[in-house]
Amino acid sequence: MEAFLVATGVVALAEMGDKTQLLALILAARFRKPWPIVAGIFTATVLNHALAGAVGNWVTQFLGPDILRWILGGSFIAMAVWMMIPDKIDEDEVPKSSHYGVFGTTVLAFFLAEMGDKTQIATVMLAARYVDAYVWVVMGTTLGMMLANAPVVWLGDRIVKRVPIQLVHGISAAIFMVLGVAALIGWG
Repeated sequence: MEAFLVATGVVALAEMGDKTQLLALILAARFRKPWPIVAGIFTATVLNHALAGAVGNWVTQFLGPDILRWILGGSFIAMAVWMMIPDKIDEDEVPKSSHYGVFGTTVLAFFLAEMGDKTQIATVMLAARYVDAYVWVVMGTTLGMMLANAPVVWLGDRIVKRVPIQLVHGISAAIFMVLGVAALIGWG
């Protein structure tokens, strides 16, 4: 259960102001069909994070606990620094229309946007950290993505303007820093 709660919280915070959240806002404004967009975000996230979690679990088979501890610690600290860099999205990255429909366009756009993104990398690290809780990590990171993105699809700009993104990024960075230091000193 710890893996689920940590994964949910970390990803929900990390996703605030992230390029995929901006993508959700743009898709909502462009297509004005919230249900297929939210379903597409969910589908893309489950697929992407299931793969990322599998990579995180797979990596642990080849690295000893000491090496893994140092890699995870360093990665979480690097993620803390990365959290302080605001994301941007180019309008050219967002499909204007597609023969895949709103749902298919959202799945494809979100899946590709998540490749190498903060939340995907966080999922890899969390799955490596909580190696026996792969399903909990994927469920938690998926819930975190939905908590951050679904309200944006329905409420749009109103919610983005009211959330102090710098504060949220600062809190996220602090959490990643704590996780990094904890990994380095061997807690948990």
